[in-house]
Amino acid sequence: MKAVITVTGKDNVGIIASVSSYCADKGANIIDITQSVLQEYFAMIMLAEIEKLTVPFSQFVDGLMLLGKEKGLDIHAMHEDIFNTMHHI
Repeated sequence: MKAVITVTGKDNVGIIASVSSYCADKGANIIDITQSVLQEYFAMIMLAEIEKLTVPFSQFVDGLMLLGKEKGLDIHAMHEDIFNTMHHI
């Protein structure tokens, strides 16, 4: 099982480190990452394996959203099944 994690907001030092650390602390393994800085704006998409999460997925999602609020970022995580269903024609 995988999750798609998106992060957007004003660029500042430590965004990747804080999101990656949160994922590692909860047992999620980041398998792919892309990020870009457009002027002062930061955008990142991560793909993480979530089979070994140490917390329920809903708690993982809520924790990422809380981390985003603390850092002034918009962070969302979506289970790959939901992501695939939303993007299936």
